[in-house]
Amino acid sequence: MTTRRVFAAFLLGALTLSAVAVSAQEKKSAPAKKSAPAAPAMDEKAMMDMMQKLATPGPGHKKLDFMVGTWNAKTTMWMDPDPKRPPMVSDGTSVHKWVLGGRYLEQRFEGTFMGGPFSGVGYTGFDNYRKKYNSTWMDTLATASMTASGTFDAAGKVLTSTGKMDDPSTGKFTPFREKMTIVSNDEVLFEMWTATPDGKEYRMMEIRYTRKK
Repeated sequence: MTTRRVFAAFLLGALTLSAVAVSAQEKKSAPAKKSAPAAPAMDEKAMMDMMQKLATPGPGHKKLDFMVGTWNAKTTMWMDPDPKRPPMVSDGTSVHKWVLGGRYLEQRFEGTFMGGPFSGVGYTGFDNYRKKYNSTWMDTLATASMTASGTFDAAGKVLTSTGKMDDPSTGKFTPFREKMTIVSNDEVLFEMWTATPDGKEYRMMEIRYTRKK
């Protein structure tokens, strides 16, 4: 450590100790503040009623009903933002059904990736308390799961969610954004964007679902 760094460290330590001492003195001299009165405790019945209401599937869950069924899924993936590099396209099948008494929509995906088999499982639910849709995704390409949270637009046609995922190459988190658009009762478009190292967003994946009949 150079002399300048030693001096800087000593000065920083002295300033910190001085600030702590001043803060302690101010706390001693300052008049004691009266604590705000505690909110009245909720009685047991009211608490149970509230928990029952929050645990019951409602209108937020019904908005996902249209996804129940079996879908053909065409996936297009862009491995980097270079427009000259063609995307990878693959086909798959996705089965959606309600689980846990209609609280979570389960998705089971079977397809291919880079010529090999690919499987994924996802769950989406509506949090009655926070009024948000929360989703979790797991697949055979990783041992880490992905989570996202979002809301529908006013028309109830577009669900936009955001989250972040580990980037092992940098050791940092990378943000991502998802958008699920209800094109019709028999077609849904899922899109996903992520950020490049310089922070620019690009679309990395698109899945076009068409209902299997």
